[in-house]
Amino acid sequence: MDHTARTSAPAHAGHHRHHGDDDHGGHVPGGASWGTAAKATLHCLTGCAIGEILGMVIGTALLWGNVPTMVLAIALAFVFGYSFTLFAVRRAGLDLKSAVKVALAADTVSIAVMELVDNGIIALVPGAMDAHLSDGLFWSSLLGGFVVAFLITTPVNKWMIGRGKGHAVVHAYH
Repeated sequence: MDHTARTSAPAHAGHHRHHGDDDHGGHVPGGASWGTAAKATLHCLTGCAIGEILGMVIGTALLWGNVPTMVLAIALAFVFGYSFTLFAVRRAGLDLKSAVKVALAADTVSIAVMELVDNGIIALVPGAMDAHLSDGLFWSSLLGGFVVAFLITTPVNKWMIGRGKGHAVVHAYH
C-alpha cells in the first residue's frame, strides 16, 4: 500500500500539471470563456438559420424535392455564415483575399458541426422532411434542431477558441 501511495502521488501530480494547472473553473487563461464561445456560436447560428430558412423557402417555392432543397439550404447556410464574418473583418480593414481566409478559418468547423446536427435532427424527426413551410412540424423540428446544434457546437467553439483556432482568428480584428 505504501508503494501505491508513493507512485500514485507523483503520477497524479504529473496528471494535474498536464491538465489541471491551466484549468481555472472552466476558463483557460488566454482561452475562451463559455460566454465567448456562446457568442461565437450564436454568430454562426444566425448565418446558418438565415441560409437554411431561405434555402427551404426557395426549394419549396420551386417545388424541389427534399434532397435538392436540403443541399441548397446547407449551401446557403455556409454562404450566410461566412458572409457575416467576411463583412465584419472587411469593415475592420482586411483586404478581400485575407478576409476570405479569416472567414474560412473562423467558421468552417462551427458551421459544419451546426449543419450536421441540425439537418440530422430534421432527417430523424418522423415527417419533418415532408412537412411544408405552413406546418408546425417543419418549424418545430427546424428550431429544435437549431437549439440542439447550438448546445453541441458551443463546446466545440470553446475548445477551438481556447487553442487559438476558429473564432479566435476573428478576435484580432474586432
